[in-house]
Amino acid sequence: MTNGEDAYILVVDDEGAIRYSISKTLQRVGYQVHTAASGEEALEMMQRQNYDVVLTDIRMPGLTGVELLARIKEQAPDAVVILLTGYASLETAIESLRLGAHDYLVKPSSSQDIRQSVAQGLERAHNMRHRRVLLRAIRENVEELTGNAMQESFVDPSAKQPASGTPVVTPVTTMTIGPLTIYPGRYQISVGDQPIDLTPTEFDLLLYLAAHRGRVVPCSELVREVRGYSLEEHEAREVIRPHVSNLRRKLKASGQNPNIIVNVRGIGYRLAETS
Repeated sequence: MTNGEDAYILVVDDEGAIRYSISKTLQRVGYQVHTAASGEEALEMMQRQNYDVVLTDIRMPGLTGVELLARIKEQAPDAVVILLTGYASLETAIESLRLGAHDYLVKPSSSQDIRQSVAQGLERAHNMRHRRVLLRAIRENVEELTGNAMQESFVDPSAKQPASGTPVVTPVTTMTIGPLTIYPGRYQISVGDQPIDLTPTEFDLLLYLAAHRGRVVPCSELVREVRGYSLEEHEAREVIRPHVSNLRRKLKASGQNPNIIVNVRGIGYRLAETS
């Protein structure tokens, strides 16, 4: 787990008094705390500094907290975001969860609640890094896990060619699932000659399902192993569903049957057996 003095926290709120209060609450336990007065300023700061946890108000001029959450997840999928609001609603809470928020606190929150949420967020960040290492190991050992042939060669056009003109061939590790070719490490798959770019979450989700073909994987397991934190199954389903939808949309756009990812109602997802 990250030590307090090594943890960087970003507090985002358009009210200076709230920024000051939350900053002092977190600094007292040893965190390195920076502040931003708007979502736009927060995004600029995140270009210069990696933050373990971002606490942001929801209602702000310009980018709202929910919009900021979505932007953060595009730029840094593993970032831990805690939303603060004085106007709680079920719809906003569900949307925040779907977008990957770690927690949803109602203002005014006690110092103890804020510190506890941040501590849990840091634990989640640690777990996500750990899961990322495990997923990297899966990619490196995917041949053993899936039993698929994985060796392919390609001509590297940037490589210096020998005097004889014979192309230099560089080995590339790939994985084949029916018509799909998966390129571990590139966050890319292809159907025939057509490449499909995936987000890290979409890629890891597909790879995890591929590594566990032959069984239905519950959504709670997918969230835990791919995203690095734990949710109840009904909550995890809301988190995983949009990623599956995006994967299916990209497969369909490439001319591939999007139902290669099968939804087993009430249980989870599995990868269809393909010829």
